[in-house]
Amino acid sequence: MTSNVAGTLYVVATPIGNLEDITLRALRILREVNLIAAEDTRRTRTLLAHYGIPTPTTSYFEHNKLKKGDSLLKTLRDGQSIALVTDAGTPGLSDPGFHLAMLASSAGIPVVAVPGASALTAALSASGIPADRFVFEGFLPIKAGRRLAQLRSLKALGRTVVLYESPHRLLKTLSAIHEVYGPIEIVICRELTKKFEEVRRGTPAQLLAHYEAQGVRGEFTLIIPAMRERPSEGAGLS
Repeated sequence: MTSNVAGTLYVVATPIGNLEDITLRALRILREVNLIAAEDTRRTRTLLAHYGIPTPTTSYFEHNKLKKGDSLLKTLRDGQSIALVTDAGTPGLSDPGFHLAMLASSAGIPVVAVPGASALTAALSASGIPADRFVFEGFLPIKAGRRLAQLRSLKALGRTVVLYESPHRLLKTLSAIHEVYGPIEIVICRELTKKFEEVRRGTPAQLLAHYEAQGVRGEFTLIIPAMRERPSEGAGLS
């Protein structure tokens, strides 16, 4: 029998590496919901097995979000509750999670955030770079010209910039940052909360040389401090 009361969509943050980085509330929600919609079901099942959570999972990722979103919306309308999780961290940041939240919200279905781990906030907190005003850009464009243009636009904002990057594109991104920003000291956070966690500081050229020599492995968060234009000589004098 179909319920007249819609279920709730819970947007649940999960660990970005260390499985201890999950809240008690998140564990309770994952146990209580009818279904878990996961970007990577294999990764999510590892988490669920660790905590003995038997809730069934279903895949929800970038390439099936349109078709699967409608199916999940029907489940919610039938009175069942769903937990939405990304492969790691907080859904909605550089993943398709926002789309399901938008669908549910537009349909009048309650959407509840269950906050927790995020590579974005973890990297900022460890970087030692001012984060009172920052821009989160996610992944830069793949094409070189667009990547450079985007970095120039970000530099002009005069704010700290946070980027995500994959290992096979890191060297190209560091080269582009060097071309646009010059010898500014940036921070790279690699494999946050995991066994080989690393927070490394240096100019783009220094970091490029390091990773060319050592090899590139893992997941990266890059933080570029704000660059503000210096006033021209004599500016402000009467």
